[in-house]
Amino acid sequence: MTIVSGHQPAYLPWLGLLHKASLCDIFVYMDDVQFLDRDFNHRNRVITPDGRVLWLTIPIDRKNSSSLLLKDIRIKDEGNKKSWRYKHWQTLKTCYGKAPFFSDYSPFFEWVLCDNHWEFLADLNLVMLKQLFTWFKINAEIKIGSEQNFKGQKSDLVLEHCLFFKADTVVTGSQGKNYINLEDFSARGIKALFQKYVHPFYNQGSTAFVPSLSCVDLLFRYGPASPGIMRQDNISREML
Repeated sequence: MTIVSGHQPAYLPWLGLLHKASLCDIFVYMDDVQFLDRDFNHRNRVITPDGRVLWLTIPIDRKNSSSLLLKDIRIKDEGNKKSWRYKHWQTLKTCYGKAPFFSDYSPFFEWVLCDNHWEFLADLNLVMLKQLFTWFKINAEIKIGSEQNFKGQKSDLVLEHCLFFKADTVVTGSQGKNYINLEDFSARGIKALFQKYVHPFYNQGSTAFVPSLSCVDLLFRYGPASPGIMRQDNISREML
């Protein structure tokens, strides 16, 4: 069995994206689809110790981006201490500096945010995703969509992924039900599965639990236990 899945580049992705990736052999990094403004392509949420939910948003330089495809989206960066990069790093420290495992993972985020100047959004998100795959024990091979010269859109694009990588199973998010043409997949002997992610409950401190934050919320609090918590009560690769 060869299982394919994929997703657009996402900034500090939520646990559901990582769980979907954990189910597949090939994960298509879909940088060849259109950027969505004010979407998770360039922002995500974290929570303060007193329970305030904050958005971390990367400013986009539309004017100097050669197209609206995600691979071409440039980041607007002032290049100084007022830059979004330093602000995001300071916010992570404020939110999670006292979390049990912050010191274990924070050097990577400090390096990414403070020691680098990122020109393209997709490049930054890919570096983070590769590291998150390691921390969350995800073995899927990442394939860059724009390097494969795919031509399809929506359901046809997903089917193209399957045919290109000779997959017999594809896993999409729950929204896949709204656009996947099951007949096309069935005609080619490909099984389509729709992920229904059950978000785990875990202790976020003294505040009421807020689901669907960035995965760093779990990572900084639970460290090496995070992969198991992310997967709990959900389907596994072995169950497919």
